[in-house]
Amino acid sequence: MRILMLNNEFPPLGGGTGTVNRAILERLAGAPGLELDLVTSALGRRAEQETFAPGVRIFKTPVNNRNIHHSSNRELLTYAARALPLALRLHQAAPYDLAFAWSAVPAGGVALALRRLTGLPYLVRVCGPDIPGFEQRYGPLYPVLTPVIKAIWRDADRVVAKCQGEADMIRAISPDLTIDLIANGVDLSAFYPAPIADGGPLRVICVARLIERKGQAHLIEALRRLVAFGHDLRLELVGEGDARAAYEDLAQRLGIAEQVTFAGYVPRERIAAHYASAHVFVLPSYNEGMSVATLEAMASGLPVVVTRTGGAAELVAEGVNGWTFAWGDMDALTGHLRRLAADRDLARRMGAASRARAAAFSWDAAAQHYLELFQTLAPRAAGIETQEKVEV
Repeated sequence: MRILMLNNEFPPLGGGTGTVNRAILERLAGAPGLELDLVTSALGRRAEQETFAPGVRIFKTPVNNRNIHHSSNRELLTYAARALPLALRLHQAAPYDLAFAWSAVPAGGVALALRRLTGLPYLVRVCGPDIPGFEQRYGPLYPVLTPVIKAIWRDADRVVAKCQGEADMIRAISPDLTIDLIANGVDLSAFYPAPIADGGPLRVICVARLIERKGQAHLIEALRRLVAFGHDLRLELVGEGDARAAYEDLAQRLGIAEQVTFAGYVPRERIAAHYASAHVFVLPSYNEGMSVATLEAMASGLPVVVTRTGGAAELVAEGVNGWTFAWGDMDALTGHLRRLAADRDLARRMGAASRARAAAFSWDAAAQHYLELFQTLAPRAAGIETQEKVEV
């Protein structure tokens, strides 16, 4: 079975979607009878090709990217314009059985064009911002993009969402779609809990791009309130983004610059140490699908305080391993952190519950679900028996 994957981002380029793509590729590599090609974006100005693993090739097309953490509209369009002819050449040289688009825009547009040009079936996995209404900053674009996105969903053989919240948003736009749910995962062996000391400041971490949707401004304001109440806290913001300068200025204006560390971009191989040095994880985001960072924090034995968005219901048991709150509800966010700052035993109990809950979400299980979906959509391919579970 030959699968073509389409994704404009792949580590170190992009965010969570690329991270998930990499985790799934690592676990599908070497599955009997399975060959995978990924067409993604290059970091530089030249096309690249690499062998990721036996049976897994990556083709990188240049998009002249300016920021490795976020793709501009121009870069998204450039990816689509260059990925389509490359995918066509690859398909003509050795036909694929199925295309897998890791987002509706731009990858799904390429998959739709391939289908209409060659008949190649495809599945599309929503990434979050490709659901109309998901992200505030794309508000002006959604009226233009919605008909295109609906066409991409409609012509797909399957649409995959990460959580029920995403599925509900999709059905609100396209009620007749059949949607498969495949949750994100986490590697428990890569993240480890560290003891939460009785003394010293409460160490709060947020791992997310520094953009308005992620809501770090609310977290900085909550920190100001808690410091004013006399609590000793430190906040580490891991990530880069367009809002960094504004957030640095905000911390300075609120008089808490010394309590806030802007760690910037942290490579994947070093991120576990940042979670291990923290006591609580906060993600005050306007919207999420199923946050990989939240899963990593849970695997690291941290209480999680997150907004009531997609994936929160699956990840957070209220009052057991953390709390959820509404976007912009400063009183709730401040109150949750105040309780943890005052009660380290509570933080430890919640952290242990997070670690236990994270065990239910594995990349191996996610990869197996995708493999079974491939088998269903391309049963004519030789080499993998659809009746037999394949170890990944």
